[in-house]
Amino acid sequence: MTATHTRPVHTARQDWATGLTAFAAVMLFLAGLLGVFRGIMAIAEDDVFVTTPNYVFKFDLTSWGWIHLVLGALAMLVSFGLFKTATWARVAGVTIGALVIIANFLSMPYYPVWSIVAITMSGFIIWALTVVHRDTV
Repeated sequence: MTATHTRPVHTARQDWATGLTAFAAVMLFLAGLLGVFRGIMAIAEDDVFVTTPNYVFKFDLTSWGWIHLVLGALAMLVSFGLFKTATWARVAGVTIGALVIIANFLSMPYYPVWSIVAITMSGFIIWALTVVHRDTV
């Protein structure tokens, strides 16, 4: 006696794809939230950050604060689209992740350890969003 299944059978690959997309969504949200906090810190209290003299990419900390605040807010918004596995959110997530990497590299002398952590987090986000094929989500 065989039973017919009306529900599609999920493969292990589809489960991995769903898991990686959820991982990227959570990590992007957390990276965005921490970016917002870092932006607020830079805007409100410039003396929280270390200053490195003679750095090639020297910018005003308030400007960096606004950059991190805006990128963080965008990352949080895009993460909600990732929870719905929207294609636009995957593309935007990779773009935001790349911009976060660039912003953290350029602001590394002001907050070096956190910049390296944020770059690593964004690298994992980009990896999780690009390793999954669209047809498996």
